Amino acid sequence: MGAASAASAAAYFARKVLTPEPPADDSVVRTFSDLTITLDANDETVSPGRYGLWVGGYNTHARIGEVLGVQGKEVTRELLGVDFGQLAAGPARVNGSYYAGPPADSLGIDLDEVTYRSPVGDMPAWRMTVPDSTRWAVLVHGRGALRSECLRALPTLQRCGINALIINYRNDVGVPAGADGLYNLGLTEWQDVEAAMRHVLDEGATDIQLFGWSMGGATVLQTVDRSPLAEHVSRLVLDAPVINWRHVLAHHAGLNKLPGVVNDMGQQMMRGRLHRNLIGLAEPLDITRADWVTRADELTKPTLLIHSEDDEFVPIAPSVELAELRPDIIKLDRYQQARHCREWNVDSERWERSVRSFCAPAGA
Repeated sequence: MGAASAASAAAYFARKVLTPEPPADDSVVRTFSDLTITLDANDETVSPGRYGLWVGGYNTHARIGEVLGVQGKEVTRELLGVDFGQLAAGPARVNGSYYAGPPADSLGIDLDEVTYRSPVGDMPAWRMTVPDSTRWAVLVHGRGALRSECLRALPTLQRCGINALIINYRNDVGVPAGADGLYNLGLTEWQDVEAAMRHVLDEGATDIQLFGWSMGGATVLQTVDRSPLAEHVSRLVLDAPVINWRHVLAHHAGLNKLPGVVNDMGQQMMRGRLHRNLIGLAEPLDITRADWVTRADELTKPTLLIHSEDDEFVPIAPSVELAELRPDIIKLDRYQQARHCREWNVDSERWERSVRSFCAPAGA
């Protein structure tokens, strides 16, 4: 590959990583009844566990359960309920958001729609209130996901006596964008998490725990590194987190059969002086700041890492390495078969037990 071609490919790869895009449909609903649903079979639709199913974009949300059978190119699963919309044959998308918002009746928890003030404008959030508690959790979803990704954690937090704020952040659908309209891999989004922390402190929080899924984990780590409000944070729970963006980008370059030089050039473009002209970034992104394996000694907060060995989007290796480097403050709950951010979906009892033992006060 020539230098010009490599530079063009690198700029395209960098923009692809940073550009917010709605997830693509990954299957098709073929038939359904009151109790079952049949979909095109693929790695997503045959995975064990309980999942959400979006049909017709975001118009319909259903909950699907265990696989009942695979025949040819189709899989039949339990249909556990339709939260809203009208189930119909057609394109669909399996996802980890088993519960959906606006809060579905299936969750069984009352949520208030509130607004917090971020540096880029007013942001919507869901608030779960636990009477007489001043302990709070701020929950941060991952890249391209919705707030509903975080709903799975609420029953556990409620049992622990912890209030919760599930936030939107810049460049989410329907909310204020950042200066460039691009994901900044947590390197600017952390300011929205800081604003959400200020909101719960104004609500009377005396202790804050931060939860992050995928890129939300990277964002949480930037928050406790860069915000003066980090002194109020007692612990972190990170599900399939990005511990090292350089590792993740190299992984995705490999999946797309791009030469290593393309990945290296893309990262250089993100942090170099041509960041605006070549990629469209408002400011350079130095992703070395998001390499927590290299920066392991700088971490101070007790952290629970939840990660699966077969994570196809954010490889587990940096989480394993970080846990080995900092066993004094980091605990790794290592799954074998859950894919990306689906640990709760595969074994909700295990996920909830692990989080409850880490987050609950002593003696609870």
